[in-house]
Amino acid sequence: MDEKSTQPAQPAMTNPRAVRRARPLAIITLLLVVAFTLFRYQTAHESRIHGFNELLHSSSSPPSSNSKLVPLEAHIISKCPDTRDALRELILPVMQKVHDKVDFKLSYIGKPTDDDDGVECKHGPSECLGNIIELCARELYPDPKISLGFVMCLTKDYKHIPERALIEDCALEHAIDIKDLNECATRDSGAHGMDLLRSSVQRTADANVTISCTIRLNDEVYCIRDGGEWIDCPHGPGVNDLVLAIEKVYRS
Repeated sequence: MDEKSTQPAQPAMTNPRAVRRARPLAIITLLLVVAFTLFRYQTAHESRIHGFNELLHSSSSPPSSNSKLVPLEAHIISKCPDTRDALRELILPVMQKVHDKVDFKLSYIGKPTDDDDGVECKHGPSECLGNIIELCARELYPDPKISLGFVMCLTKDYKHIPERALIEDCALEHAIDIKDLNECATRDSGAHGMDLLRSSVQRTADANVTISCTIRLNDEVYCIRDGGEWIDCPHGPGVNDLVLAIEKVYRS
């Protein structure tokens, strides 16, 4: 529960406005440099198979010819145990079953700071950086088999986001080019990554979502994982419950 406390960040991250466009951009750029400059560019992919990765890639169903995909969205923050649990217990196994019937998105929770066009993240600058890294992975690799697998890999060890070793290991595991990931996050002195984050946070704000992890189906709240429990899940928090709900919308 303390990971999701709304109290101010610890002294190591006392800046309440985590990311801004002027001086604060230098802060996030410095974080990016620390996180990535020691990365070794590797083209070989030596995958270590984890249970969730095996599950994600096990589906062999052909893509659906129906262009009407069902909107499925998870609103998250990167350094959050409820995000980890929701992805592992519900989103990942559901995607394995109906990935060809949904338009899946991960959106991030934060606070837009209109006075300086920045973003404030619940757990400070390190969480903003983690969010940006995950958004860059989605931009570069829109296939959920890659980008969602990468996010799940990071989230499994969420307390260490965005440490270099964790990012490097997960990138290699999911065949993500570290050089491209670094370029996306640092482009225009960090402005590009900032734009990705602010756009995602604004999308969440427009949906009136404030809790990680909130799952929305067809643009309506379906279920929420908060404080280690499933709440506000009138149709049930089970994998089959969500699959059936998706199938019903898909056929309508």
